Amino acid sequence: MIAKCLAMILIIFFLLSTIAYAEENVDIDQEKITLYKQIEAITLIPWYYLAAINRYEANISDKEPDIDQLIAISISEEKWYGLSPNKQPMQEEFISLFGGMGGKDGNGDDIADPANDYDTLYTMAMYIQQQGYTTQDIRTALWNYYKRELTVLSIMNYAELFKTYQKISLDDTAFPIPKSYNYSYRNTWGGDARGFGGRRIHEGTDIFAGYGTPVRATTYGVIELKGWNKFGGWRIGIRDIYNRYHYYAHLNGFADGLEIGDIVEAGQTIGSVGSSGYGPPGTSGKFPPPSTLWFI
Repeated sequence: MIAKCLAMILIIFFLLSTIAYAEENVDIDQEKITLYKQIEAITLIPWYYLAAINRYEANISDKEPDIDQLIAISISEEKWYGLSPNKQPMQEEFISLFGGMGGKDGNGDDIADPANDYDTLYTMAMYIQQQGYTTQDIRTALWNYYKRELTVLSIMNYAELFKTYQKISLDDTAFPIPKSYNYSYRNTWGGDARGFGGRRIHEGTDIFAGYGTPVRATTYGVIELKGWNKFGGWRIGIRDIYNRYHYYAHLNGFADGLEIGDIVEAGQTIGSVGSSGYGPPGTSGKFPPPSTLWFI
């Protein structure tokens, strides 16, 4: 009896902890969106671009997040202070004398501090504003800042997701095969070395299901790749807001209307199970129908 009571207490504790954590995340998200929209009101740079830049910076940061900071954007001292020998927070009028990107005062305290959320976000928004307000202007500003096309693509994709759903947490997930269909799988990552195309490990998990079984997106994301590949057959690649790349290979075909650049939701049908095999379009491998989905 005591054991049952303890088990019930633990279950209730974990449920309450989960609810509290979810509510805390919602509060933090709302704080961030409020900050983004405040800077948008001043600079006219849409909030979802600022949110996308912050999401990208959070993805690539190797620093432990500061619980007191909402913004993950990190502007280097060289960009913030220019050639100034003094690398301490100061009035932006002094910073502007030394070139560089030029840190700005975003919260009205007369100090441009790279450790301040408002100052950092305002500085980034003003940098983008110098280029202009159109989508292409923003894309150009991002290229000038990061000098990397894949970074620009990622940020633009994140922005499209945030704009579409009007929120910054898109964490819903789904299994790639609907529950109502028969399937089997096990962890095949790194095993069964492949010989086709050179000696290589198996960088994926095989899911066996009937030929034509629907395949679903496992999360929210943007389609980056779609078509035939001699290693994966008909395949589609989707990147989520955490920069994770979801690759679905050995498909029979794609859902109607899906194109590169389109947004997908967790649980949305993106194609159907096809055959394994390596080679030109139409190749079928050692697993005849029912066949295999290769997912990473």
